[in-house]
Amino acid sequence: MAKVFCIANQKGGVGKTTTAVNLAAGMAMVGQRVLLIDLDPQGNATMGCGIDKRTIQNNVYQVLVGLASAKESIVRAEESGFDVLPANRDLAGAEVEMVEFESRELKLREAIAEVKDQYDFILIDCPPALSLLTLNALCCANGVVIPMQCEYYALEGLSDLVNTIKQVCKNLNPNLTIIGLLRVMFDPRMTLSQQVSEQLEKHFGNKVFQTIIPRNIRLAEAPSYGIPGVLFDTKSKGAKAYIDFATEMVERVGLPATA
Repeated sequence: MAKVFCIANQKGGVGKTTTAVNLAAGMAMVGQRVLLIDLDPQGNATMGCGIDKRTIQNNVYQVLVGLASAKESIVRAEESGFDVLPANRDLAGAEVEMVEFESRELKLREAIAEVKDQYDFILIDCPPALSLLTLNALCCANGVVIPMQCEYYALEGLSDLVNTIKQVCKNLNPNLTIIGLLRVMFDPRMTLSQQVSEQLEKHFGNKVFQTIIPRNIRLAEAPSYGIPGVLFDTKSKGAKAYIDFATEMVERVGLPATA
């Protein structure tokens, strides 16, 4: 049975999609069976895996509103080495349609139940908002990975997200926990980055991943080629960091890395 993790942060531009795509590819590289669910209407994770969001027949929108099953909507990202439940702009209308649904916050959990035993990990790339889509991700997840930049405003937004996770855990999903905080786009030359990093370690302790993702141009270039950064340039600092992070994630949840 798969471990389900969502990559969430209501702040935009903090590397959620980059983390989701490269974590999925990194986990696949160390022998895990991975499904990546793109829950952002922008469909960036879908395109970043080499899947054309404009030509897919079914996507997560159809799955959420009951027009298709997850099994028949999943696409194989051959070059990336994992499966994807893709998204496109259709997903923007899902929240409006789901308002009238009973148990609308559980639609994703119900949808992926039929495929959970086919994977070791299911990763969900959340939109940059605490919306009904994000709530669906939180309600079906075992844990949350929070990517964040080491800057002042990131700390402010973190408290809101932590409070939301606590409320979901209390009222909707008692199994939900914070797996860890991932420091991304890190620049060791900046004093503020170092100070915020130290604050995170002091306050959250072992909830802060040891791996730190550096600011890296090769990671930024990779999506335009439709391939995860860990495969685009395996020798880059960013790629090596995400592979290390994938290994750390697998070890943290107690599964063996086989490659």
